[in-house]
Amino acid sequence: MSLRSPLGTVLGLGSARDGVGHWWMLRASSVALVPLMLWFVLALVSLGTIEHAAIITFLRQPLNSLLTILLVLVAAHHSHLGLSVIIEDYVHAPMAKIGSLLASRFVHVVGAAAGIYAVLRIAFGNPIP
Repeated sequence: MSLRSPLGTVLGLGSARDGVGHWWMLRASSVALVPLMLWFVLALVSLGTIEHAAIITFLRQPLNSLLTILLVLVAAHHSHLGLSVIIEDYVHAPMAKIGSLLASRFVHVVGAAAGIYAVLRIAFGNPIP
């Protein structure tokens, strides 16, 4: 006995077996973002000023630059997962859905790469003018 509908059996439609992994990754990235965002906000508040020189000094410390890069990566990944769920749920035209998903992936990868590049450039002593 199968739990699939007769139409689902005939058409071969069913679970893509992808939803649970996506759900867990979204939850894991949100749990990882909590301590990273708390650290980042508290670290910036503890600086006392948000002047350019203070931020440069802050990012030149190895632990701060490493945690900032980790924050950029996790935030980009979490944002991409959330936006892909919205696109999959609300964009119904197949080509528009595929194009939107590809554009979302591209924007998130480029944004994360730009953030990491900026942090590394500052961390290794060549700040962006």
